[in-house]
Amino acid sequence: MKRSVALMALLAAGLPAALTPAQAQTPGLSAIDTVVVIFAENRSFDNLYGNFPGANGLQNVTPANSTQLDRDGSVLKELPPVWNNLTAKGVTPVVTQAQTEHLPNKPFAIDDPKGFNTQLGVTTHDLWHLFYQNQMQIDGGKNDKFAAYADAGGLVMGHYDGSKLPLWNIAKDYVLADNFFQGAFGGSFLNHFELVCACVPVYPNADKSPAKDLIAAVEPDGVSLTLAANSPKSALEGIPKFVRNGQISPDFYAVNTMQPPYQPSNNKPAPEGDKRFADPSKPNTLPPQHDVTVGDLLSLKGISWAWYAGAWQAALDGKNAKPVPNFQFHHQPFNFFAQYAPGTQARADHLKDGGLGGVEFIKAIDDGHLPQVTFYKPQGNLNAHAGYTDVMSGDRHMADVIAHLQKSPQWPHMLIVLTYDENGGFWDHVAPPKADRWGPGSRIPALIVSPFAKKGTVDHTQYDTTSILRFITKRFDLPELPGLAKRDAALRANGLPPMGDLTAALSLPQ
Repeated sequence: MKRSVALMALLAAGLPAALTPAQAQTPGLSAIDTVVVIFAENRSFDNLYGNFPGANGLQNVTPANSTQLDRDGSVLKELPPVWNNLTAKGVTPVVTQAQTEHLPNKPFAIDDPKGFNTQLGVTTHDLWHLFYQNQMQIDGGKNDKFAAYADAGGLVMGHYDGSKLPLWNIAKDYVLADNFFQGAFGGSFLNHFELVCACVPVYPNADKSPAKDLIAAVEPDGVSLTLAANSPKSALEGIPKFVRNGQISPDFYAVNTMQPPYQPSNNKPAPEGDKRFADPSKPNTLPPQHDVTVGDLLSLKGISWAWYAGAWQAALDGKNAKPVPNFQFHHQPFNFFAQYAPGTQARADHLKDGGLGGVEFIKAIDDGHLPQVTFYKPQGNLNAHAGYTDVMSGDRHMADVIAHLQKSPQWPHMLIVLTYDENGGFWDHVAPPKADRWGPGSRIPALIVSPFAKKGTVDHTQYDTTSILRFITKRFDLPELPGLAKRDAALRANGLPPMGDLTAALSLPQ
């Protein structure tokens, strides 16, 4: 009775009722009491784990699945240079654009001592990782136009020796998923929505709003941006230019980075407005969203949960700084939803400060006080995002978090999923499965760490970001979010199996 009353209250707040019952629970799944999701940033599978033993990695790369084409469909005679230098501004050692000219048209090791020798602890140039560009780069599954539709030239084909990473050893001890894809095409903003609601945010009546100039100019195919008349004809001549590379689709879905309507937001409050809100007159302030989230469903069932954000309180206090902690406002998906607005009990209960360097999150781990479902978003300098941090800093931090989790009183009944929100613009040789308009996008790494993991294995099951929601739904007997059903229906329509729910990575008690 309590559940139905709570659901009615939720629906009264404007949330849709299009939810279907959960699937039957897998035997033994109740042995897992605590689910921890660690969400890192912007790495393709091949970029970090292409040399992992037993995985579908760089050993399977051939000219047929790696050669890059120019914008006119011809084979590039070489990779474009890395425009505006390979290493990020102000970073030492500097690898200049000139040093990256005339790279062969094939993948290369960024950290090769005989090449650029740019190690995992060095911050490299950021790359486009955007909704339409990702689809143009994937090119119907051929993955052959990453260099053509990039702003970082040949860097898209770069990869590392990931065996030097602390997380590599954890992957060897537990499970590495090598067929796991980002839930949506493009960047962090949209893929954080995939993680918490399997939904796509909307900007109603965007054409009559402050955001009207953010609507993308898209070709009739619905996946390609319209090139500007002065766009360089060849990828070797320069970065492509578009008529309007916008954040909003022509039918008013927000597909690229927008700012939360609530603080902390990169948009300050309106001059005379509520200081807890972002200025709604700013073009990139997204109106509050109203979809059902996994958090809502967990709350309805009485399951404890929280989103821990590194440096959350520091950002609220106006103490965010670059390069540390470099809190990323658009990485906080629940902060876009009306049901978690400032002043609500739901916000107080579920949106938590992870602390600077994750200290508050780690304290909760060590004390054994984690909620049953816990999301952790590392602060910017510890999330492995190219352009503003390096791989190694984030990797060490996340490995340390896992070490604390393994010593936690909750560890014997815990499942940890560590994955990346999206590929960050880096090429991967595996074609994403064809599903719906929104994704999935490129392949990304994912680690499943648990006492119940099939230790020392590579899991080849087809997964995407929404597989995390599928696992949570199955474990806690939640209704199925509409986006999950739609994704699976689209996969089946294309002759493909539905997305896995992570249970294939586990050995559960019978």
